[in-house]
Amino acid sequence: MADMRLVVTGAAGRMGRMLVKTIVETKGVALAGALEREGAASIGADAGVLAGCDKIGVPITIDPLSAILHADGIIDFSSPAASVEFAALAAQGRIVHIVGTTGLSEEDLTRISAAARHAAIVRSGNMSLGVNILAALTRKVAAALGEDFDIEIVEMHHRMKVDAPSGTALMLGEAAAEGRGLALNEHAARGRDGLTGARRRGDIGFAALRGGTVIGDHSVIFAGEGERIELRHVAEDRSLFARGALRAALWARDKKPGLYSMSDVLGLGEP
Repeated sequence: MADMRLVVTGAAGRMGRMLVKTIVETKGVALAGALEREGAASIGADAGVLAGCDKIGVPITIDPLSAILHADGIIDFSSPAASVEFAALAAQGRIVHIVGTTGLSEEDLTRISAAARHAAIVRSGNMSLGVNILAALTRKVAAALGEDFDIEIVEMHHRMKVDAPSGTALMLGEAAAEGRGLALNEHAARGRDGLTGARRRGDIGFAALRGGTVIGDHSVIFAGEGERIELRHVAEDRSLFARGALRAALWARDKKPGLYSMSDVLGLGEP
């Protein structure tokens, strides 16, 4: 089978450059296009050189239509508004769309779900194998322990991250809520300040820390009477997200249109 031709969005950013580098170094895939926002200083630069590789003849462009014309898929760690537009383009071109963007609103998710009627879309708050296993464990532990154990999710990221809680933290919160048969939006406690009163039974708490160059550190804490269970994942290298995204793209290549998760990609059962 021919190499899967992939377009990378935000190709000049940290994640974009890592994706380009990983594609160049991975058998079975090839870089078909590299996109950036209008006005970016990197427009016209060779995507390979920008990623620290040899020149590959793929310039950074602002034209998504020309970039996806001969592509089999889009790998997208961009912004909510951009991801919605890329989902629509993937639907028009009947190509794979891998969405690692966080901070998506309910309206954004609805539009991406609509695009998935015509394209295979894999969306996840985190593309790493370890985090998705952590989510599966969180779901099982939450179901086994019940409301006698309070659940708190603590995450830390670098100082430049703009959304909180992180997409991964929300993904873990959803897993905990699913384990208990709850709706997360009815039981999430995202901010505590001042005289908050006692902790409400059944809440799933979130704490977001920001600082330095932390790639990603997530803990799910189950606190009971006289004992505490902590599940934790620490990301030490951004390349693990890139490798996960490529795995998702190759998995989705021959799949029917639909909205998939990394749980589907990794065969972990329910998302």
